[in-house]
Amino acid sequence: MQDMVAKKPDDGGQPYRPGQEEIDASKAPLMDHLMELRQRLIYALIGMGIGFGICFYFARELYTLLVHPYSVAAFWATGNPEVKMIFTHPAEFFFTELKLALFGATCLTFPNIATQVYKFVAPGLYKNEKEAFLPYLIATPLLFIAGAMIVYFIVTPFMMYFFIKMQVNTGDLKIELLARVADYLSLIMTMILGFGICFQLPVVLSLLARAGLVNGEQLRAARKYAVVGIAAAAAVLSPPDPFSMLAMMAPTMLLYEGSIFVVDRIAKTQAAKAAAAG
Repeated sequence: MQDMVAKKPDDGGQPYRPGQEEIDASKAPLMDHLMELRQRLIYALIGMGIGFGICFYFARELYTLLVHPYSVAAFWATGNPEVKMIFTHPAEFFFTELKLALFGATCLTFPNIATQVYKFVAPGLYKNEKEAFLPYLIATPLLFIAGAMIVYFIVTPFMMYFFIKMQVNTGDLKIELLARVADYLSLIMTMILGFGICFQLPVVLSLLARAGLVNGEQLRAARKYAVVGIAAAAAVLSPPDPFSMLAMMAPTMLLYEGSIFVVDRIAKTQAAKAAAAG
C-alpha cells in the first residue's frame, strides 16, 4: 500500500503511516503524559462531583421515577397504583439515596468521562484511527440507554407484576410483598447494568473485527455457542423470573445478528481500502 509504505525523507527512509507527523509532534516525556492524565482525571472527577450533587439533591424525585414501573405493575395486578415500601435500618434510605446519586452521576457524566478518555488517547492515534474511534463514543452510551429503556418500560413492570401476583391472601394466611428501598434499587441497578452491558455486544464485536480477530463467517459458525452464552449471561444478570431472562436474551440475540452484518460491512470496507491502495 503506497500510502502505508511511503518513505519519510528525514528519518533514514523508515516507513510511516498517514498522520505520522501529527503523532511525532505530540510526543512528550513521560512526566508530561502523567500531568495530562492527572488533568483529565481531575476534569472527570469534577464532572462526577457536580453530577453527584445534582442527583443527590433530586434523589427523592429520582427514586420516585424508578418506582414508577413498580406502580404500573401494582395497577395491573390490583387495580391500585399505590405501592408501599419500607426500610429496616435508620440509615438505610439515606445510604440508598447516596448510592442512587452516585449511580445517576456516573450515567449523567459518562459523556464527559468518555470525552476525557478520548482527549488523553487521541494524540497517540492516527487520523484514520480517530475517525474509527469516534463512532464508538456515540454508540456505547446510546446502546446502554436502549438497554436501560427496555428495563424501565418493559422488563420491570412485567417482573414486578409476576412478583406481586405471588402474594397470598387466603383464609388465615396473608403473605404481602413489602419491598425494602435498598433491595428495590439494587434490583433496578443490577438490571440496568446487565442490559446495558449486554447491549454493548455490537461495539465489542465490531472492535474485534477492526482488529482482525473475528469475521462474519466465524460469528455465523459460532451462533449456536452464542445462544448458549447469551442464555447463561441472561440467567446470571437477570432476575429469576422467566420473562426477564427472555427479555434479555431476545434483544441480545438480535444484536448478535446485527453485529454479523456490521462485521461484514467492516470487512468489505477494509478490503475496498486495501484494493484502492494497491
